[in-house]
Amino acid sequence: MAATAVRYLRSVGAATAAAPVPVDPLPRPSLRAVADDERLPVDPGEFRRVLGHFASGVTIVTAHDPSATDGTAGPAGFACQSFASLSLDPPLVTFMVARTSTTWPRIARAGAFCVNILGAEQGALCRSFAVSGADKFAGVAHSPAPATGSPLLDNVPAWVDCRIQAVHTGGDHLIVVGRVEALGAADGDGNGDGPLLFHQGAFGRFSR
Repeated sequence: MAATAVRYLRSVGAATAAAPVPVDPLPRPSLRAVADDERLPVDPGEFRRVLGHFASGVTIVTAHDPSATDGTAGPAGFACQSFASLSLDPPLVTFMVARTSTTWPRIARAGAFCVNILGAEQGALCRSFAVSGADKFAGVAHSPAPATGSPLLDNVPAWVDCRIQAVHTGGDHLIVVGRVEALGAADGDGNGDGPLLFHQGAFGRFSR
C-alpha cells in the first residue's frame, strides 16, 4: 500500500522568485479493492452514466515545471472538472487528478498551481488541454500568476493561484489541496455568457 503523501508547504507565499518546494507525485500502486473472483459492487459504465447527471464547472490547472530530466521543463496543464472550494479559513481549494496522469508529476515538482476557471466560449481551449502528448500551450497566451508564477491563461473569467498544501490518496485518483495565495475575476460574467459547464459528456452554458 502506498503511503499517503502529505507535505505541508509554507502557509504564506513569498514573492514569485521564491524557490518552489516539490511534492511527491505518488506513483500508482496496485489499486484492486476486490479479489479476482469477486464482482465489482458497481458497474463502471453505470457509475459514469449516473454521475454524469451532475453538472460541473470546467477549469484548466496549470503549473510551471521548474526542471525535468526528460527535457519537459516549462509550462504544464490539464483540463479538470473536479475543482472545488474547500475552506474559507484558511483559504483552501481542492482538485482531483488521476494517478495515471502524466501532467500531475510536473505540477507536483512545481509545488504550486493556478486554477484557470473557463468561460462558456472556451470549450475549444478546454479540449486542447484534455489531450495527452500534444503541446497544450501552443498558441495559448498566458502570463505568470502573481504569487507562484504558474501560467495564468489570458481571457479566463477567474483564476486562483495556489501552493500545494497536501496530497491524499483517493482510490485511482489523488486529492490535491491547495492554499490560496492570490485570486481574481473579471468584471461581470467574464468570458462569454457565463461559465463553461460539463454535463453528460458534453459542454453547456448557464442561462439565467
